[in-house]
Amino acid sequence: MSTKRHAATGFIFVTIVLDMLAFGIAAPTLPKLISDFLGGNTARASEYLGFFITTFALMQFFFSPVLGMLSDRFGRRPVVLLSNFGLALDYFIMAWAPSLRWLFLGRALAGLSASSVSTATAYISDVTPPEKRSKAFGLLGAAFGIGFVVGPAIGGWLGMHNPRLPFWVAGVGSLINACYGLFVLPESLAPERRQPRFDWSKANPLGALRLLRSHAELLGLAGVNLLGYLAHEVYLTVFILYSMYRFGWNQRMVGLSLAVVGISQIVVSGALVGVVAKWLGERRALLAGLFFGAVGFAMFGWAPTTVMFLVAIGVNSLWTLAGPTSQSLMTQRVSASEQGELQGAIGSLRGIAMIVGPQMFSLTFAYFIAPERRMPSAPWYLAAALLATSFVIAFAVAKSQKKNDAAGNALSPAKAEVR
Repeated sequence: MSTKRHAATGFIFVTIVLDMLAFGIAAPTLPKLISDFLGGNTARASEYLGFFITTFALMQFFFSPVLGMLSDRFGRRPVVLLSNFGLALDYFIMAWAPSLRWLFLGRALAGLSASSVSTATAYISDVTPPEKRSKAFGLLGAAFGIGFVVGPAIGGWLGMHNPRLPFWVAGVGSLINACYGLFVLPESLAPERRQPRFDWSKANPLGALRLLRSHAELLGLAGVNLLGYLAHEVYLTVFILYSMYRFGWNQRMVGLSLAVVGISQIVVSGALVGVVAKWLGERRALLAGLFFGAVGFAMFGWAPTTVMFLVAIGVNSLWTLAGPTSQSLMTQRVSASEQGELQGAIGSLRGIAMIVGPQMFSLTFAYFIAPERRMPSAPWYLAAALLATSFVIAFAVAKSQKKNDAAGNALSPAKAEVR
């Protein structure tokens, strides 16, 4: 790979880190900003915070397909760069916002700009051969993890001095990255491989999801991803409340344990995905990841002590093997001109999970924590059930594809098996 291509891949990596920072950096500071605008009314601030979070997810749901289709039509470079400049603008708006309406506008733009993850992922698909995509997507998974771990830490530390300071710092970083991309990011999608026109019927969530129904294995893998995205929301919704309720953890212990979760996922994404996918093959690596994820969630629910709960973090982190391998398998089922559309559809699935998941797990926790039931572990068992279901779907998809590959190889001995 040339030096310029290395620089471009590094730029995409940093772009995804910054996109995830947009989500994480606001976590410790946004509630304080909202509360200040409402005169310190905590109850109303909580209502508005939920509205802000839902808006962020809705923007991802609606605009991931739009940006994906735009990149299929006009190329990846302009979409990624414009999204980076848009993210910088969003940060500056939130840092400056003189009213709650302006703050809301900034958060909505953050969701739109973060939708560029679909285009960034399509870029990696363009420049990476199929047999190396699991490793490349694993590195992108590490970028996600870094953003989620570093974002709240930066937001909390800078917010202690000024709740607006984290947004100024993040805005400057995004602007510098966007300017850097102008010089190092080449176009990855050749004109002859682009869509001949921009199709609005596909540039919406329902239209984008039609692509996932166009191929039985693609639909099955989409189901695996959706269930996984839903299960992941248990971390953001229940982890803190559960650990405090069950084990009496203080904020310091919660923060350290969440850092362990993030670092474990970063290590698996960045160091193990490529090795395991090469060793076992992508299908088996996918199944292994789902298996360990389900077992890990069940261990969270069962764990009678803090030590066992921490052990469960390590087991559950191996679930990270599933995401990059499933995405790699999905990219091999569509053409080069449909990679943006595919990633946009996947982004919409992520948006659905961000909308549905928190409500599902928070209501489950509230219901089973009642004195007459006393089963606070229920959300973890629900997450385990979701991953167990996705394991069954992935097993059926892998078995079906293996038969198809065997039939194809029988007809064409020279055809290489897609692992």
